[in-house]
Amino acid sequence: MHQFLNATGRKVSVVNLDPANDFLPYPCAINISDLITLQDVMEELKLGPNGGMMYCMEFLEKNFDWFEEKLKSLGDNYILFDFPGQVELFTHHNSVKNIIERLQKLNYRLVTIHLVDAHYCTDPTKYISILLISLKTMLQIELPHINVLSKVDLMESYGKLAFNLDFYTEVQDLSYLLQHLDEDPFASKFKELNKALCGLIEDFNLDKNSVLKLVQVIDKANGYVFGGLTEGNESIMLAAMGANTTTLSDILEVQERWLNSREDYDEWELKQQQMEQAQKNVKAK
Repeated sequence: MHQFLNATGRKVSVVNLDPANDFLPYPCAINISDLITLQDVMEELKLGPNGGMMYCMEFLEKNFDWFEEKLKSLGDNYILFDFPGQVELFTHHNSVKNIIERLQKLNYRLVTIHLVDAHYCTDPTKYISILLISLKTMLQIELPHINVLSKVDLMESYGKLAFNLDFYTEVQDLSYLLQHLDEDPFASKFKELNKALCGLIEDFNLDKNSVLKLVQVIDKANGYVFGGLTEGNESIMLAAMGANTTTLSDILEVQERWLNSREDYDEWELKQQQMEQAQKNVKAK
């Protein structure tokens, strides 16, 4: 995402808020490890990974002045906050929620992007679980919330999908999943609970995927398209407003590319790259 936004000419900075992130695969403007690390907490306070992570977030909350001062150096850059993946931090522990509320008081317009490994879709029980986690996070954090299926290209290595991809991205009629849940020896013991959980999730509306489309959805969710943060922002606004939703054809295109005909697409792309390279070689001569 950092590379993509830079390529589109947007001034962007990444803030690492994961104190266990020893290797950063992106240029980091602010790093929580300069304040505290999970490894130090575990060694000094004799805490496990989960308790240590919660302590780190509490420590950041108590030292928010340090964080605020660091953020001032970023000016009006578009900021990506990279949080830890520990579920408890977003479902019931309050430090992340409190940090986000303080950022909002500083006039940051925020949106939550929840990355979900796509392989959860191959198991109905895991899919229901991840929907519940997304829902609880949305209610706890109280921000515009976008769910993104990541690692779609690895999905089928975990098993076949019971339905087309759009069933999972659109969170369609979950009653269809009940039959698959009833076939599971363990899950079948809880038929009424499964039915109640599916009903609960369907009472809420969860979101969608794909890089340009994702940026458009994010920009509308956090109000970026309505601001004047970049020169020529009116074109960004038009682009975001003009095609700001993921359609069924977009989802089917993802399924076709990464699931149904992946080998054919890979072969076609390889041929295209070889042709482009050959054309460059001819021009060079």
